[in-house]
Amino acid sequence: MRAFREAVEAGDIDAAVALLAEDVVFTSPVVFKPYPGRAITAAILRAVSQVFEDFRYVREIGAPDGGDHALVFTARVGDRELTGCDFIHVNEDGLIDDFMVMVRPLSGAHALAEAMGARFDRIAKEAEARSA
Repeated sequence: MRAFREAVEAGDIDAAVALLAEDVVFTSPVVFKPYPGRAITAAILRAVSQVFEDFRYVREIGAPDGGDHALVFTARVGDRELTGCDFIHVNEDGLIDDFMVMVRPLSGAHALAEAMGARFDRIAKEAEARSA
C-alpha cells in the first residue's frame, strides 16, 4: 500500500494512522493475542517508530489496486539487525483493517519484544486516552 509506505518512510505516523480502519486488528510478531482497534494499533505504531533504527522498506509485494500487500523492511533494534514484513489488508474503503508483522531472526525478535515490552504501559495508556 503506497500511501502507508510513504507515510512511514517520511516519519509521518499521523498520516499512517489516518489509513487505519476503526476496527483494524494488529497482530504483533512477539505477542500471542492480536490487538483490536485503531487506538492500540496507533499507539503501537508510534512506539515502534521510536524503537526501530535505520528502518526502511526494501520491497513491496501485491497489486497496487489489490486488497493484500506485503511490505518487506529492514531495521535495527539496538545492536540487532532484523528483517521483517508488514502484511496489510485494506477494506473496501481503502483503509487498513488487518495488519500483521513478522520479523526475523529470533535474536531480532527478542530485542524488539524487550524494547516494546519496556514501553507497553505507556502504549496502553496512550491507547486508552485516545479511545476515550
